[in-house]
Amino acid sequence: MRVATWNVNSLSARLPAVERWLERADPDVLLMQETKLADEQVPELVFRMAGYEMAHHGEGRWNGVAIASRHPITEVVTNFGDGPVRDSRGRTETEDDFDPFDEARMIAAVTGGIRFVSLYAPNGRVVGSPFYEGKLAWFTRLRRWLDESRSPDELLVLGGDLNVTPGDQDVWNSDAAHGGTHVSEPERAALASLRDWGLTDAYRLRQPGLGRYTWWDYRAGMFHKNMGMRLDLLYVTRPLADRVIWAEIDREARKGPPTPSDHAPVVTDLDEPGTPFDPGWEAALERIAKRTRPR
Repeated sequence: MRVATWNVNSLSARLPAVERWLERADPDVLLMQETKLADEQVPELVFRMAGYEMAHHGEGRWNGVAIASRHPITEVVTNFGDGPVRDSRGRTETEDDFDPFDEARMIAAVTGGIRFVSLYAPNGRVVGSPFYEGKLAWFTRLRRWLDESRSPDELLVLGGDLNVTPGDQDVWNSDAAHGGTHVSEPERAALASLRDWGLTDAYRLRQPGLGRYTWWDYRAGMFHKNMGMRLDLLYVTRPLADRVIWAEIDREARKGPPTPSDHAPVVTDLDEPGTPFDPGWEAALERIAKRTRPR
């Protein structure tokens, strides 16, 4: 089984790219984040024609998470089972009304005999702000959901845009990023709490090397300079960890035209290899090394 996660940064804007990528990488299950759609706006027919069922949890203008699968989807849970979320169409967001528990950031379902959880963690914006404190509270709720309703002995994949780097090796320059969101110790401790519960970073099981990221800012040529962060993760429980045979970040999917998502898909294969594709890393890192080599 091939499993992938991708923050598509607007499914409507990126739908042609997603269609091409489904054909290119041929995942069995794709977790998506930041769809920016209400449930009734989801292009289910497009996915159905490509051979996928879809479960979606959205609010309209922002956020939104989904699971697309070649297998039937059952036992859908949204928002940790805590009830409906807002409709964000026509809204503006300020610190005073920010509530991560009233946003479409979590969907879970069973498909292909495995429980999948697609997550879009709050960004946090500025360390110490209400957005940051809300982010930490959201991670606490996620850990409580795992404690109360799930077991590390079950077949479970938890993936998505977690908006935290696991460690300094997952940042292009830890000194430059020091003191900001995505790299702070409280955020990393929240992420480590998920691993302590019984989850393993599937990507690191097969890719110990450095310099491969999943997100690059649109500004200042950061993608071409490879000034990125590994924010998008696929975590698996112990029964699945031994079944991970391959993992990669598809850098090629971060390219346009038209304007791509600022995130790249993360892919892992369980039990047997999926359709081969060139993620583009070797050529890119060679070019970057030549440009930055001391003269």
